[in-house]
Amino acid sequence: MITTKIAQGGLLAQKAECFLIPLEQDFAFSKELQAMAKKFFPDLQLLFKERKFTGKAGSSLFVPVSYDSSILNLVFVGLGKRANDKHFTVEQYRRMIGRMVRVVEQHKYHSIALELLPSKMFGVTAEFLAQQTAIAAHMASYHCDEFFSDPETKVRHPFEIFLVTSKEDQKGALKGIADGLVISDAVNKAREWIDMPPDRTTPLFLADQAREIAKKHKLKITVFDEKQVNAMGMGGLSAVARGSERDCQFVLMEYKTTKKSAPTVAFVGKGITFDSGGLSLKPANAMETMKCDMSGAAAVIAAMQAIAILKPDINIIGVTPITENLPSGTAIKPGDVATFYNGKTAEIKNTDAEGRLVLADALSYVVKHHKPDAIVDLATLTGACAAALGPFYAGLMSQNEDMIDRVQKAADLSGERVWRLPLDNDYKPAIKSDIADLSNIGSPKYMAGTITAAFFLQNFVGDVPWAHLDIAGVAYGVPDISYYRNGATGFGVRILVALAMNWK
Repeated sequence: MITTKIAQGGLLAQKAECFLIPLEQDFAFSKELQAMAKKFFPDLQLLFKERKFTGKAGSSLFVPVSYDSSILNLVFVGLGKRANDKHFTVEQYRRMIGRMVRVVEQHKYHSIALELLPSKMFGVTAEFLAQQTAIAAHMASYHCDEFFSDPETKVRHPFEIFLVTSKEDQKGALKGIADGLVISDAVNKAREWIDMPPDRTTPLFLADQAREIAKKHKLKITVFDEKQVNAMGMGGLSAVARGSERDCQFVLMEYKTTKKSAPTVAFVGKGITFDSGGLSLKPANAMETMKCDMSGAAAVIAAMQAIAILKPDINIIGVTPITENLPSGTAIKPGDVATFYNGKTAEIKNTDAEGRLVLADALSYVVKHHKPDAIVDLATLTGACAAALGPFYAGLMSQNEDMIDRVQKAADLSGERVWRLPLDNDYKPAIKSDIADLSNIGSPKYMAGTITAAFFLQNFVGDVPWAHLDIAGVAYGVPDISYYRNGATGFGVRILVALAMNWK
């Protein structure tokens, strides 16, 4: 829907319908603004004052002007205040770009021009800033509008972005834009799968999407169906799948670098395409968004597409156990015991704590057969995490400081924010059972459901360095961020790609 082009020759020299001018909060009426006022709008400073436009983050001011027998549309967008004496944050820039796309949608422009701001304002390179321009713009343009019958209801329409750069920044900006389009395409693909109705995004559908990506981008793929899953002894995935008439799927996608002796990292994503809670049935209103319970799997599969194109210098294995969690006469019951791929057992005290059951088999399998040097899993695992951190931070847990540092750095680069929670051994006894090795929910006296769930997963990674991301609060319906929209966020794709591209 968007075409992004690198341009030169100055902002107002571009043949665009709209020109974007970012301004920091409490900006001075600079010589550049004075020149713009003299040329286009002599009372521009007065207009700023009357409209109370101060450059506050999230604000914008639309100024149409007549010039040279044509109409020019100037849009001033607020960057907000600098985060410190020197720099704005890149996140401020992303949100400014998102706001730009909303202005384009509102006025139905077909082209917009903006200058790539000096990268030193953000403490990054021009290449990185151009990459984030493309990612934020294309993410902001996404809208799940397939099911609107009235064309006027659809938000998306094609438009061009002319990104004006200096000559010395042109090469880096071109690469940044190209990489940004790869990443944003993957993010939006994950969002599309998550936003689709759950009768369409079935386990088989998601496995087929992985197959298509693998075929197109020359990735190795292995898909086990429910019969094979049962035969292999994946008792967690089998147990959750029992309540659904649709077969579960277990998907492994493999990217191999040409670099010799490269490490192997496994990305593991929870793929519950609809979560009713099973026999431990959720309240009706809690089920309304449970098509998003496969967000971890969607992020892993989509990230593998971007990784295949960007070609990092490490080997990546994407692992996704995929099923529905539904009540039926054959569904697992509270009190049942599941035996996992690594031989450990768990008492099922609550069938709505199903994500950890399918992840247990996935983690066990990849550890045994692929012997990765590190594992990162991500899952919409616990409502407790959403309650603790809200919709803006994913929970990050690990007892390995190197993994914590790696994931935190990837989060800082990508803009997908994480917050470390304490994976302290004092919480570990919470998942003991009287009749099995483990209980699939923690004892109420320990509370901290997010942390006790992570301790459950720890039983299936052996000695492999591992980090767990609970994305329950950030995967769907995040408010007040301009490059998101109501619905899926695609959280996880950007952080996984950043991990892969910066693993050293």
